[in-house]
Amino acid sequence: MSLFTGPMNEHLDGHKELTAHDEVLHLENPETVWIPLVNGAAPCTPLVNVGDEVKVGTKIAERNDHFYLPLFSPVSGVVTAIEKKMTASMKMADHLRIQNDRKGTISKPFAPIDYENASWEELHEFVKNAGMLGLGGAGFPTYVKYANPENVDLLIINGVECEPYLTADYKNMMENLKLLKAGTLAFHKLSKAKKACVSVKEDKKDLIEKLKETFAGTEIEVRTVKDVYPAGWERTLVYMLTGKRYDKLPIEAGCIVNNASTAIALGDAMLNGMPITKKYVTVSGDGVAKPANVVVLVGTPAHDIIEACGGYTSDDCLLIAGGPMMGSTIPNDQFVIGPASNGLTVFKNEPVKVVKCLRCGKCTESCPSGLEPVRINSAEKVKDIETLKKLDINSCIECGLCSYVCPSKIDVTEGVRRAKRYMALVK
Repeated sequence: MSLFTGPMNEHLDGHKELTAHDEVLHLENPETVWIPLVNGAAPCTPLVNVGDEVKVGTKIAERNDHFYLPLFSPVSGVVTAIEKKMTASMKMADHLRIQNDRKGTISKPFAPIDYENASWEELHEFVKNAGMLGLGGAGFPTYVKYANPENVDLLIINGVECEPYLTADYKNMMENLKLLKAGTLAFHKLSKAKKACVSVKEDKKDLIEKLKETFAGTEIEVRTVKDVYPAGWERTLVYMLTGKRYDKLPIEAGCIVNNASTAIALGDAMLNGMPITKKYVTVSGDGVAKPANVVVLVGTPAHDIIEACGGYTSDDCLLIAGGPMMGSTIPNDQFVIGPASNGLTVFKNEPVKVVKCLRCGKCTESCPSGLEPVRINSAEKVKDIETLKKLDINSCIECGLCSYVCPSKIDVTEGVRRAKRYMALVK
């Protein structure tokens, strides 16, 4: 970490007006869905065979290593194959292919639960068996965060959504306040925290007002943060709300953090007995004809979603799985939306003029992890292993700020990614 640092955040032009206030599209009846049999880097074991009939809510797979996570069918129909496909993380993984019979026959895998009267143990087990996971991008099984809540000062429900272009969480909160309230109160009970809050950016005036009305009379506060990036990253958000830093996990600073969409999903599971089968996804950028927020089923191909938004505006576009800062550019649109997918950002592919590094230090000043990206890039080019070891490269969250602020237009973030991949190979 550098000795002298700048603010380590940046106000970005979010371009959120492209989708924030338009009607949400519903694309919830695809002909076929492909369910990725993976959670993070962990494979999931299928519980159904080719030829089996399934219903909406049928448990079709589970992760069962040192963590447990069940996966549920978003459609009724027939399992037609298990096949390899590229995921949004550009890795190949098995997918369950399910042919949708378009009948929408539901088989609820669990009964709703009264979280207010349930014991802590009953509620924790419910979160585990309902397949709750981090819907902000990480996809981490939620029950693990609450397995042993001790000395928790603050539960934070993260609705900041600082990534440019993306407004999926914002729309989800605006349209599902009842579910958000139930999920937040249940998480507060699980956390045993002294205080709890829902945090959003200070410019979301309409949402702030609705949140205050929703949580009036409860112990849940509505707290705002500045419109800067990456305010939604756990480390930045915890620091903004508490003034505390931590090494590995937020609990070291007395905090538990969950995404707002995860709280909404828990509310849906508790009140309606429904697992995670749908996602709010933002489709935006100058490369798509009609930017919009779209509610889709898990397992819907990106191609179908782009088509529903009017298709591409150019024959040469960059398709990013996620937002433009932390998302990954994908070579085709055949990957599917997973439970943790939040956006598809599409840009016209225009040439960028890159010049040599000016050694201005802006990337170091802006890095929220306090790293020195320019030194990491230089060391990676010559494969200087000893220097890379000293530069703490694995603390990089690949937020993209170093590339964004670079006056030379160097893709600094990609250089750090290469360094991380290289060091993983030589260990």
